[in-house]
This record gives sequence, structure tokens and C-alpha cells, in this order.
Amino acid sequence: MNEPSTRNPTLDDVAALASVSTATVSRYLNNPKVVAAATAERIREAIAQTGYIPNMLAGGLASSKSKMVSVLIPHLTDSIFNDTIQTMAEELAGAGTTVMLGLTGVAPERTDEMILAAMGRRVDAIISTAPLGPQTRELVERFPGLFIQIWELPEDPPGIAVGFSHRDVGRDVARFLQTRGYRRPLLVTAEGTRARIRSDGFVEEWQALGGGDVAQAQVDIPSRFGHARRIFADMRRMAELPDVVVCGSDYLAQGLIVEAQAAGLRVPDQLAVMGFGNSALAGAMRPTITTVDIDGSRIAREAIAAIRHHATGAPPIARSIDVGFRLIERESA
Repeated sequence: MNEPSTRNPTLDDVAALASVSTATVSRYLNNPKVVAAATAERIREAIAQTGYIPNMLAGGLASSKSKMVSVLIPHLTDSIFNDTIQTMAEELAGAGTTVMLGLTGVAPERTDEMILAAMGRRVDAIISTAPLGPQTRELVERFPGLFIQIWELPEDPPGIAVGFSHRDVGRDVARFLQTRGYRRPLLVTAEGTRARIRSDGFVEEWQALGGGDVAQAQVDIPSRFGHARRIFADMRRMAELPDVVVCGSDYLAQGLIVEAQAAGLRVPDQLAVMGFGNSALAGAMRPTITTVDIDGSRIAREAIAAIRHHATGAPPIARSIDVGFRLIERESA
């Protein structure tokens, strides 16, 4: 009976399984866009099945510690991750570690490519804000460094998770608004997994407390100030105007407030608005925006502490670290 092979998978293994040449696999690893979509999909599947991790360091002479950390976020424009990224970059740089920032966009394939590229550069840790597909999860589980998901708390993280419960955010917002007397909410969220979980939590709690149907609308990721104009126009065509709009970001909330005031509505007397993220503008504009505060700097510090602990060779102290959240009551609701 043959013993299972313990050797590391090679580029040849991937090429054979994907029915392409090693040169095609190399081109894909260096720039996935130059390979036909169907071919790229076969290569991605072959990489996942073999567990191949490319070595993209010059000469392949990777040391055991690269002193590099890869941080992956979907976008920088109007990003709620900015405080987290800034704190992380400053503290890691102070400790002699280089931060590689990658922008994944919203396509799962792009996230997979960025994670694979980071693994190929033998980074000490990958910090990601993106949900993982099954193929990428299999790769991540073979990653010798530390994989950290931030801004969420999945039930079974492949590495560790530092974040908070989005469902609990939705539930707390629903309770808050019901106790303030609001009865006709409109949820406006970006098309993403975490936003959907918050919306589901809101609806569950709202209806458990005796509330009626909840109107909902979606915008593209990232949610922008400009999306508010379309949302407000759609609201004006509703049979009955909402008495409170719950937005998936402070930028969207700001846009709704501007549109409402331009139309002659008083905020919050005729239309209340609530945001998410507690950005700098939430407390600076008038009216100030009621929102949900997430301590992005603490998320960064917890992630850095986990990386330093991992470097000692010890197992993680905890697989999930809940940093919580706070509802900030201001003038807009």
C-alpha cells in the first residue's frame, strides 16, 4: 500500500491538473488578467486542490520571517476601514514590519488572487476584510503564517477573527429606534454580506418587538454620498414617507440629510437619519449624525498583538476577539 505523498505541490502539479503549461500558470500568478477567464478558473481550482503556494520572492530564498504583513481591503474611497489601516500601518512600521496594502474590490476572484499573491510573497500574516470562498479557505488553512479576518466574527474562522457581531448591531439599532417612537423604517445598505447580516438582524428584532414590515433598498459597494439622490427620489414615490432611514454608512446618511434638507424636510422632525461607522464627518456636520461606532484602532491593536503572539510559536490565545460597538445618539435621530 502506497504511503500518501508528503512533498510540497509544485507548479508542474498545478499545470498538469489544469491541463495547461507551466508558463501559463506562471503568467496567471504574475497577472491573472492576461489569462482567459475559463483558463484562469481551471488554474484557481487546481491551486486549491493541490494546495500549491507559489514563491514569488526573488530566487526563492525566503527567510522564515519576511517582516511583511499583507492587509487586504475592498476600497479606499469613503472607507470605514481607514482608521484601522492607519493604526496598523503606523504600529507595524514602528516595529520594523512592512505593510503591503491590497485593494480587492468586490469580486471574489480578485480577493482569491490577492490572498494567493500575499502567500506567494511569504508574508508573516494576512489581514483581510473580505469573506472567504471555499477554495480560498482551503488555501488559507495551509498557510504557515497567520490569517486574520477583521470587522466580522465568523463562527469558524480559518485563522483568527477580530471584529464584532453585525447581527447584534442590527438588533440594537432596531431596539433603539423603536424606543424612540419610530414606526416606518427604511434600511439602505450596500450589497455585501456584512450589510445583509445587519439588515437581517434589524428586521428580526423589529418584528419581534411588534413592528411591521421593513422597507429596504440597496446601493452598490462602496456606498457613496451620491447614491443618496437616487434613494431619496425613490423614497418620495413611496405611498408613505419613512419616518427614519437607516443607512449602511455615514457618507450615505450625510447624502440623505442633504437631499432631505434641499427638499424642505426638517431632520429629524420630518425625517430621521441614522448612519454607520462614526466617521469624522458624523460629528462635524449639522445636524450631527446618529451612528454606530466601531473602534477601528482597537481592531488594529488586537490584530497586531495576535501577530506578535503567533511569532512566538504559541497557539492563538483566542480564535475570535469581540471588540464590540457603541450606538452614538446625536441630532439626526
